[in-house]
Amino acid sequence: MAKGMSEGAREFRAARDLLLQHRNDQEAARREFTWPRPAHFNWALDHFDHVAATRPDRTALWLVEDDGTEVHHTYRRLSQRSDQVANWLLAQGVHHGDRIMVALGNQVELWEITLAAIKLGAVVSPTSPSLSEGDLVDRLDRGDIAHVVCSPADTERFGPLEGHWTRICVGYMEGWLSYPDSEHAGLEFHPPHPTSPDDPLLLYFTSGTTAVPKLVTHTQSSYPIGHLSTMYWLGVGPGDVHLNVSAPGWAKHAYSSLFAPWNAEATVLVVNQERFDPARLLDAVVRCGVDTLCAPPTVWRMLVQADPGAWRVGLREAVAAGEPLNPEVVTRIQQAWGITVRDGFGQTETTLLVGNGPGQPVVTGSMGRPMPGYDIVLVDPATDEPSDTGEICVDLTDAPVGAMRGYSDDPERTREATRMGLYRTGDIATRDSRGYITYIGRTDDVFKASDYRISPFELESVLLEHEYVVEAAVVPSPDPLRLSVVKAYVSTAEGVPHDAESARSILQYVRGRLSPHKRVRRLEFSDLPKTTSGKIQRVRLRRAEAERGTITDGTRNPREFWEEDLPGLKE
Repeated sequence: MAKGMSEGAREFRAARDLLLQHRNDQEAARREFTWPRPAHFNWALDHFDHVAATRPDRTALWLVEDDGTEVHHTYRRLSQRSDQVANWLLAQGVHHGDRIMVALGNQVELWEITLAAIKLGAVVSPTSPSLSEGDLVDRLDRGDIAHVVCSPADTERFGPLEGHWTRICVGYMEGWLSYPDSEHAGLEFHPPHPTSPDDPLLLYFTSGTTAVPKLVTHTQSSYPIGHLSTMYWLGVGPGDVHLNVSAPGWAKHAYSSLFAPWNAEATVLVVNQERFDPARLLDAVVRCGVDTLCAPPTVWRMLVQADPGAWRVGLREAVAAGEPLNPEVVTRIQQAWGITVRDGFGQTETTLLVGNGPGQPVVTGSMGRPMPGYDIVLVDPATDEPSDTGEICVDLTDAPVGAMRGYSDDPERTREATRMGLYRTGDIATRDSRGYITYIGRTDDVFKASDYRISPFELESVLLEHEYVVEAAVVPSPDPLRLSVVKAYVSTAEGVPHDAESARSILQYVRGRLSPHKRVRRLEFSDLPKTTSGKIQRVRLRRAEAERGTITDGTRNPREFWEEDLPGLKE
């Protein structure tokens, strides 16, 4: 365990403290903050172990299980265990620069191994245990994985897969190294190889909402230090209890269940549920005294459905990320709890880029303004010229620390994504005169209908206001006259009949709230396809519509309704 504070830790701590000082003044934070760039810095050794030495009994990780049991892990305990695990991994042949696939759920071993890998200088490839066999094979191959860590239940899935990788099980399984043996390893860890801030640390596969998952590399600085921007947006501070609803294996888990709250010396609370139950989650929010809550919009919509006003929560901050936040959710939570759910925008390739910071005026529908440390420009995709409406780009002139190193297996894609000194996110937005940025959609999702540009997110937000609608996805549907018309795929609340009357009610509601050229002309009740990280895959719905082609014989999909099927719709 670290005995004193290193020079790198002092630089990191000074930048962190400045952001905490300006927690409620985003303009001042942006004006005064500069990225720390220590010449030598290992986040686990220099920051986490220092917190463990100065706040040894503070809970770092609080796991609440589905059966009601719970365990507190202190900073001191995780510091000691990660030293043991680092020693044990080294003895099993895990070395600096080796790539480790970690396919675990929300269990303490996930955090122990991540801290140990940082100390060793190994590279972690977080992986969702729910991936298909094909996805696992792709990740093992493209990720050049040398070691795999998984639970006993998942060893069968890896068993038939070929490869010369070390098999590590967080239990006991024949043919696998037994992670519990790490309890007998030495308590003092001495790094055999110093880590550089530019050494690779994380290897992430993106969720693949529009294409084959990209392979993103982050360094010993880009996520640990880069998530200072995420810490600022969350509004989390020392000693807070922070709850993030997120599945392991995806970048948002590292955002909000590891780096950002531990940067702030807070407690990470995990509420494990085999099947998501909003009432049980809210019970935990109240009982555990949660200060800051982060959840994707899908979860917020489910909380709204559960009558959140029935719980007397003590939240100070509430945020949403992963997909755009619908204004209806913000209104309903404000009415129930008197706090504003603040939107934010980031990607696997970056840390939090744009957000409504704590205590800032929130413009309805806007994601907010650039985070400290980032300069955001909007660029016309056709001309590469700055524009009030365009692709969200990160100015790389001053090399913001939180930007990825690149796509590890595709240098050409890296060059294309960072050409002209801009990292291009592939997302379209508008910016108003006060600097607030409002999301429009992915470049692949925005489409034209009757020669008007359609933002799926705008229409989906209106659809979600209707009491029947739980989730919605808007895509173009081929039409012989208009070339494309707007079609909505809709999943509904329990008990809503998927009939013409329900379709008429939804379409009528939308007609009264959108301009005629944005009219939803077709609606299909459906379970929406999603990635394993929970994001809606509009690309699959667009592809299905395109493959179906222009309909001229009046055929319909099951549970599909067109406006001409529903006489009586009012203009």
